[in-house]
Amino acid sequence: MKLGFIGCGNMASAIMSGIISNGLIQAEEIIGADVFAPSKEKAKENLGIQIAESNIEVVQKADAFVLSIKPQFYAQVISEIKDYVKENQIIITLAPGKTLNWLEEQFGKPVKVVRTMPNTPAMVQEGMTAACASASVTTEELAYVCDILKAFGEVEVVPEKLMDAVVAVSGSSPAYVFMMIEAMADAAVAEGMPRNQAYKFAAKAVMGSAKMVLETGKHPGELKDMVCSPGGTTIEAVKVLEETGFKGALMQAMEVCAEKSRSL
Repeated sequence: MKLGFIGCGNMASAIMSGIISNGLIQAEEIIGADVFAPSKEKAKENLGIQIAESNIEVVQKADAFVLSIKPQFYAQVISEIKDYVKENQIIITLAPGKTLNWLEEQFGKPVKVVRTMPNTPAMVQEGMTAACASASVTTEELAYVCDILKAFGEVEVVPEKLMDAVVAVSGSSPAYVFMMIEAMADAAVAEGMPRNQAYKFAAKAVMGSAKMVLETGKHPGELKDMVCSPGGTTIEAVKVLEETGFKGALMQAMEVCAEKSRSL
């Protein structure tokens, strides 16, 4: 199947790279368009994909296509391409807040849509993506889309009502983690550690801790307790984090993130 991309930015390029490197679809079977010429030229040069002259050309030539543009441009682009969408064509969306009902209203007819929410670790083949599909998408078609999404990480099919929670806990959360790594490194630098070394220690601690959650199956609280020796250094640090509202601040941040997603 020929796969199209309307938008060839960072996320689209990460997805294409994973698909090509895993041999799921050959580069010459991928066609992309982007109003920003440097983005599509970069995708052509780095990945070897075909470049279309317009969004309409992508829709006309692809069996399935990805709307990899920012949410504020969805209505405009859909208005441009809707008359060219074929009955059995699969449409994959990446935008928060754009519900299956809203998308069908914009297209003005029943369409096969798989709504997804990936995150930026897709750029290093460690993405986590949620997916939900419109009623007309068959089990086989959803499986095909999930295979595409697995090319750059893992995927879970979820009810659409959970997509705003996915935005908060996965789509936007790399930013929270990067802020934590930055803060940890700054503190280490204040203790005299060279900055590059501080970033490595902080980032590896986050990576290893996440792997422990996934591979041990233990509750994060239990894993935290394993580090907190009685009267030790870690429990003193945890006490300060509790006193300053560390967990509460994260929960509040996720609440406003999900609410923003619902309002888009």
